[in-house]
Amino acid sequence: MTTTATSAPPTSSTDHSGRLIALLVGSAFVVILNETIMSVALPELMREFDVQATTAQWLTTAFLLTMAVVIPITGFLLTRFPLRRVFMAAMISFTAGTLLAALAPTFGVLVAARAVQAVGTALMMPLLITTILNLVPADRRGRMMGTVSIVISVAPAIGPTISGLVLDQLDWRWMFWLVLPIALVALVLGAAWVRNVTEPVDVPIDVPSVVLSALAFGGLIYGLSSIGEAAAGEVPVSPWIPIAVGALALVVFVLRQLSLRERALLDLRTFAHRSFSIAVVLVAVSMMALFGTLILLPIYLQSVLGLSTLDTGLVLLPGGLVMGLLAPFVGRLFDQHGPRPLVAPGAAITSAALWSMSMFDTDTSQGLVVAVHVAMSVGLALMFTPLLTSALGSLPHHLYSHGSATVSTLQQVAGAAGTALFVTVMTRHSVAELDAGASVVDATAAGVHAALFYGGAISAIAVVVALFVRSTKTETAEVVEPAAH
Repeated sequence: MTTTATSAPPTSSTDHSGRLIALLVGSAFVVILNETIMSVALPELMREFDVQATTAQWLTTAFLLTMAVVIPITGFLLTRFPLRRVFMAAMISFTAGTLLAALAPTFGVLVAARAVQAVGTALMMPLLITTILNLVPADRRGRMMGTVSIVISVAPAIGPTISGLVLDQLDWRWMFWLVLPIALVALVLGAAWVRNVTEPVDVPIDVPSVVLSALAFGGLIYGLSSIGEAAAGEVPVSPWIPIAVGALALVVFVLRQLSLRERALLDLRTFAHRSFSIAVVLVAVSMMALFGTLILLPIYLQSVLGLSTLDTGLVLLPGGLVMGLLAPFVGRLFDQHGPRPLVAPGAAITSAALWSMSMFDTDTSQGLVVAVHVAMSVGLALMFTPLLTSALGSLPHHLYSHGSATVSTLQQVAGAAGTALFVTVMTRHSVAELDAGASVVDATAAGVHAALFYGGAISAIAVVVALFVRSTKTETAEVVEPAAH
């Protein structure tokens, strides 16, 4: 039996718990909104800083990459330190990064500021999920995780819309100036309201695991992102070198975590639980599709269809709103019926939407883009809440923080991989079309078509895996103490 229980039973009053969760949800929404808020601004930033799309994508990829490196440590941080201290560190980091981004004089400084922002974002989501698992009874978690799904899926989805609205009237720096006071308010309220709902445990951190984690996730995402730059002839080193280093480091990291068991930086015994393993695969595929399309559609709408930043944001707005409206409803359905009746249709709808997007060309109407994007949003909304709730709810109490850290890590790695993959495929095909004599518009349209075709192929994996999802009650009944494995 493991001896490192990471959290204590709920002791707070209902009022205090509701206020705490509301603050954490609001804070998480603001920080995660920044994952994709730059996507619509990429064409403008490419012109201002004179960089290519493969370089500009690092404003999103660096954000996700930093999160992928930091999040594995959050399981340890939430075990070792009080919740209040972790929250304050997260909001201070995010606020500082936001200020630096608003003042950034060069593209390099802007990328660095995004990385500082990402440190705060990386801490916030595992903190929110762990708090909910400790404070909310199991029979109400579906509804609460529906709210969390708004943060995870809707915040990134409406990032391009907010970006478009801002850029239509103001300079891109205002995307950060407008967020800064909200971050400061959250920081002040957190100092007054946040109390500890977990019991810290004095555990040492395994430094080799931290290094291996950074090499693994950093190498893989950097290599994937560099493939696109290599296609444009912009990198001095083959992208397959960091990919190979990352893959090797990942293997060593996994073996070390399994050998450390309850002393692991990221306790991978969470994968001994079937619901958790299946849900993580589906969430990863969904995040690849979500973030890949979120960075690709603005490029397509502006560079191929000729829309303004405002119109681009408005085209993407209905999908984000649909995800937000459906999330609580899906949470209630999950509490009543479990994940299976929701996840399989959601995966099928998402896949159908991505295949439809692969048919977009220079003559596609805005109305069709809106309809297909809304359909994809419906599919993702049907998947996120059931998957997150069944995955984390199937774990024993002492693995909550590690489970939330694992899910959050793979979400960001998958998101970064999806972004890198879609942009890479688009770039390679666009370059080939330009070399063949096509116009810039036609070449970009061909690149987008190819990238979204890959997205459709990836989404087909989710349709197959979704067939193996079963009820939370069945899985929970089979859960055994992981330390016995």
